[in-house]
Amino acid sequence: MSRGLAQIDQNSELELINASSIQPEPIDWLWPGWLARGKLHILAGAPSTGKTTLTLAMAAIITRGTAWPDGAPTAPGRVVIWSGEDDPADTLTPRLLAAGADTERVHFVGSVHEDNGARTFDPATDVGKLAEALAKLPEPPALLIVDPIVSAVAGDSHKNAETRRALAPLVNLAQLQGCALVGITHFTKGTAGREPLDRVTGSLAFGALARIVLVTARRPDDHPEGPARLLVRAKSNIGIDGGGVQYEIEETELALYPGLCTSLVRWGDPIEGTARSLLISAETLSDDGIETPTSAPEKTRAETWLRDFLSSGPLPSQQVIKEARREGISERTLHRARNALGVESVCTGFGKDRQSKWVMPKGTFSASVPAICQQN
Repeated sequence: MSRGLAQIDQNSELELINASSIQPEPIDWLWPGWLARGKLHILAGAPSTGKTTLTLAMAAIITRGTAWPDGAPTAPGRVVIWSGEDDPADTLTPRLLAAGADTERVHFVGSVHEDNGARTFDPATDVGKLAEALAKLPEPPALLIVDPIVSAVAGDSHKNAETRRALAPLVNLAQLQGCALVGITHFTKGTAGREPLDRVTGSLAFGALARIVLVTARRPDDHPEGPARLLVRAKSNIGIDGGGVQYEIEETELALYPGLCTSLVRWGDPIEGTARSLLISAETLSDDGIETPTSAPEKTRAETWLRDFLSSGPLPSQQVIKEARREGISERTLHRARNALGVESVCTGFGKDRQSKWVMPKGTFSASVPAICQQN
């Protein structure tokens, strides 16, 4: 017997499960393609994108059983929220009310009461207590929100092994309860332009362990496409990734509480593209507010190409981006060229036929076509 085999505990036995004995099961979707019961999801983005308000908007949909932004139906369910950053009284509950939530179906994780008094709940050590509390609900929750998810890691959240071990109890709890687990976190500062999964704060294990990673971005007011926030699927091990939906954060006053102002989400149109391309397109400024430099020759070439490409009239924005990519022009450089030329965006069609088109401003001529020809 080898030295390694000699160290095996003879009092334990490993079980091998034959695949033929396993009954295949479909993914139990809470929001098809976006939120799945029993799975870990990470929602990451810059601080200004309204991640918490966005998550509460999702919670409100679940409590009421109303349609998702893409029209998909859902049944009413309970939501459990732990927040280490926002107060339930002055921040979270007002936002839930503004979103139309049935607050009877929302439960906040409170203090842990012990013989010597009450203490703050710790998601790194008190998951067992949480499991006991959830067992007392009339039915299992449909959604469990942990904000921020890094608080579930007692050790170094930048170490892969420690992060995986720390998240395991929460993931197991979500599986046992059959609820979608959403952990909220930030992007690491100074990572604009990189792959979205690489931008998630902490260990890569956060993105690796999650079955779905959602990311948010914000287009500034002077962005060519206009201001908007984006919710995008950066990763999905159980469905398609890429694509997303636009949303905005608005301030509102609660009708039942005069003078109490809070924020709510207004859902917008669906968007297409990879997570990285959508984020690069939105983030025209670096994390420090300084425009990422593009070499003058690249920008000049992009301006010349774009001017010529749009000389015959408006074209769908996705077609322009696709053709620019074939010419070796990055999306970031293309958008800066667009800003420099003053290219405008117009929307045509309605519903599923709605699309954005780019058009040169009036009176602009192509550099490669004589002006006299364009005036005819």
